[in-house]
Amino acid sequence: MIMATKVDRSASSRYYALLITVLVFVFVGTCCAEERSVYLVLMEEQPVAFHGSHLSHEGRKVLPLDSEVSKAHAKQLVDSHDQLLRSNLDTGSYNKLYSFKHIVNGFSVHTAPSQENKLKAAPGVKLVEKDRGAKLMTTYTPQFLGLPQEVWAKEGGEKKAGEGIVIGFVDTGITPKHPSFSYDHLNPFTSNISHFSGACETGPRFPSSSCNGKIVSARYFSAGAQAIATLNTSMDFLSPFDAAGHGSHVASIAAGNDGVPVIVDGFYYGRASGMAPRARIAVYKAIYPTVGTITDVVAAIEQATVDGVDMLTLSVGPDEPPEDTITFLSVFDVFMLFARRAGVFVAQAAGNHGPDFSTVVSYSPWSVGVAACSTDRSYPGSLLLGNGLKVGGVGLSGPTFGDGKFLCKLVLAKDAVRVNGAFPRTPAYVEECQYPEALDPTLVRGRIVICVFSSGFYNGTSNINAIIDTARTLGFMGFAFVANPAYGDFIAEPIPFDVSGIMIPKVADAQIISQYYEQNIQRDERGFVTQYCSKAAIGEGRVASFVGQAPTVSRFSSRGPDFVDVNRNPADVLKPDILAPGHQIWAAWSPHSALDPTLNGYHFALLSGTSMATPHIVGIAALIKQYNPSWTPSMIASAISTTAIKYDNYGELILAEGSNLNSHYPSTNFDRGAGLVNPDRAVDPGLILSSDFEDHINFLCSLPGIDWSVINAATGERCNRSLSHPANLNLPSVTISTLRSSLTVKRSLKNVGSRPETYTCSVISPNGTVVNLSPTWFRIAPQETQDIVIQFRVIQAVGEFSFGEIVLTGSLNHIVRLPLSVLPISTS
Repeated sequence: MIMATKVDRSASSRYYALLITVLVFVFVGTCCAEERSVYLVLMEEQPVAFHGSHLSHEGRKVLPLDSEVSKAHAKQLVDSHDQLLRSNLDTGSYNKLYSFKHIVNGFSVHTAPSQENKLKAAPGVKLVEKDRGAKLMTTYTPQFLGLPQEVWAKEGGEKKAGEGIVIGFVDTGITPKHPSFSYDHLNPFTSNISHFSGACETGPRFPSSSCNGKIVSARYFSAGAQAIATLNTSMDFLSPFDAAGHGSHVASIAAGNDGVPVIVDGFYYGRASGMAPRARIAVYKAIYPTVGTITDVVAAIEQATVDGVDMLTLSVGPDEPPEDTITFLSVFDVFMLFARRAGVFVAQAAGNHGPDFSTVVSYSPWSVGVAACSTDRSYPGSLLLGNGLKVGGVGLSGPTFGDGKFLCKLVLAKDAVRVNGAFPRTPAYVEECQYPEALDPTLVRGRIVICVFSSGFYNGTSNINAIIDTARTLGFMGFAFVANPAYGDFIAEPIPFDVSGIMIPKVADAQIISQYYEQNIQRDERGFVTQYCSKAAIGEGRVASFVGQAPTVSRFSSRGPDFVDVNRNPADVLKPDILAPGHQIWAAWSPHSALDPTLNGYHFALLSGTSMATPHIVGIAALIKQYNPSWTPSMIASAISTTAIKYDNYGELILAEGSNLNSHYPSTNFDRGAGLVNPDRAVDPGLILSSDFEDHINFLCSLPGIDWSVINAATGERCNRSLSHPANLNLPSVTISTLRSSLTVKRSLKNVGSRPETYTCSVISPNGTVVNLSPTWFRIAPQETQDIVIQFRVIQAVGEFSFGEIVLTGSLNHIVRLPLSVLPISTS
């Protein structure tokens, strides 16, 4: 028996050794298999739109893309991409996602990191960049910006504003049945949009009828998303349908129909309108609830440019700078450069990483980076205590019983916890009202319950939606969600509650409530409440108030200065460019609301973000283009910048929110850009400054320490000449990131008015500098150009950026402002 066992063990040991070897091989092969990533690759040969051309200024494609020559060149480029992959990468190691061939020559591929170096070494490859992902940058504003009375009137009223302009939206898609995007058969479109040719791609929840004349094209891009993630079929619809809501929100701000009733939970909040309500909408879905990739976004940018959109809205994009190249030459920025070259006005969200400095994610001078601000509208709520004190708060909800005049009992959630409940005694259960089973229904039903901000909200595991569910389940009369001294004040944004509720974000106000509550209850020796005598009522929180100082740069809005690399070395470009409303903006929403259950079932949402500010600028740009159809994107950008306002409705310098709640400071160019957009002035700016594709290449070639081969690799252009200094790019601002001793720059201005005009020139010099202008006045005829020489001289090394402006005052009431941002380093 023992011997048999030994023999069996000897035989079996060989078997197990073999088995272990196989298992180890399989395990090692499995665990060490490289996780694939998406890579974007740019190639040497010219794309179709610019093939054989030397286009140096902004304009439409020089070759018809449906010509036989164009088709043949496109096929050749695609074939070259496929051949390169077959010849250089291992069989089965990759999956090509897109071929880019129209405005940029390249492709995106899903492959292992070990293949990256092979791609870089392949003949004809100029640039390889790893996809770092794309994110979302997340009414009353037409009146706040003066559109109905001023610009719309010039365009023939709201029934004509934006007519003939096609706006492209690269985002999460659109909700086609929303009234903001319906076709008005009583007011049919009469404009010619023959310059545009799109397509209507169908799929789940998006039939062909979705493209109704208001929505003139809808496409979706999912190859990148499908390569890196398993999409959820219940929300990641492979169609242009918007399951998230963000894309619908953005599109309706720029181009939503005029006068659409905003009704949420049965309450009428007013009427919403886009900035350019008669503009057409072209949808390019590239972000999904599960994931977003740059490869899908740039594929959408290329297609939008090929289709012929006039404007492009980018409230999405990479949320961090590239690691291995300068910010201006990331693949994302290169695609924007060539869209601009093809005549498309591109506006981009500045980002939501404020108020820290150098947090912008819009870098390049060929896109307009948009910061966000508040308007003078707010939704104040109130909690009336039994002693007559009224505490202010936030919450889009109706009043408690009796229109908020009938007082009912007030109960602290901690005092209503089930004594013998089988649940953990953590803050989420005992203070934050996250779990209905934790509270005694007999103590909370029909009462206003105080829920306290605690560790769950601080670390992000608790949410207001759970409080609403608890209130609904247990029959609260209402709830008050109050600040906690242990965690300080919190930021409260108004969101709709379908039960009465209010958020009290200030500790001082919460302590008033706590003191009143404790003074009007009785406790036994164990600390349990034996008698509740404190009472309260929640007032109406859905009625807007239009008072106070506005605009104010929003805390979340990313700040400048702009920077050239991941180390945040400052650049000679002003970012953000412009300021627009982006705080508490009502606009269309998808009732699917895949990313925010709080807004599930709603057709409108009140949101904040530079995502919301960006479509304001695009819609206004559409109005400018309608009024001045021959203007190029840089002319439109100049008009928006030079006419902006830097003072608020009190006549004071616009304020910016600081890091601390309720803290403010006087804004600078790095907070607000040129200032708050002023549509009425922008359609007739007097003078404009323009820069074209060749200027942008020359700007890149003038960057300190730049390797010209890197520029050639990214753009396909050689540095045949460069500017004497990057600040000499003809932008409607001057930014000098390092000023030693002195520097002279030039600006060229063109009279786009219909009459000759005389301008006087004045300047407010940044601290530590003296700025001289030549000439100090000039007379300029229509379509003539005037150069201004600007000399900066350091008189004191300040060590930080300081700010000023050049003001050109015209005899026909045109006022042209050029912001100055300078870092004086030394006097010699």
